[in-house]
Amino acid sequence: MKKFNITVNGKLYAVEVEEVGAGQGGFTYQPVQSVSQPAVQPQPATQPAPAAQSAPKAVKSPEGPATGELITSPMPGTILDIKVTEGQAINAGDVVLILEAMKMENEIVAPNDGVVNKIHTTKSSNVSTGDALVTIG
Repeated sequence: MKKFNITVNGKLYAVEVEEVGAGQGGFTYQPVQSVSQPAVQPQPATQPAPAAQSAPKAVKSPEGPATGELITSPMPGTILDIKVTEGQAINAGDVVLILEAMKMENEIVAPNDGVVNKIHTTKSSNVSTGDALVTIG
């Protein structure tokens, strides 16, 4: 039996792993006390409270102002195919483009009905999380 200490999301676990024959399995774990984090020092009462943050602003197109809803890339990957054209009317749930990420093809769909105002990417281009893909008006 081997023992390991594993930290997941800041919580420490003591895990015992036993090697078994084919077709058998088993493991046990015991949660242990989380690794203590440094205590946050209280701020003196004389400091004003920070102002409430406003809601996050809508992502703007990198190519200038565009009206409508911007669809952004949910993950890094490569654009395999663009299924719409500018000016095309689409419905909520229609496939807008295909994004390949980690050897899987992901359909990026329209969140609502509208018209494709602008396509911000091209076929075979690499995109990062949050990159502008399509604006729907």
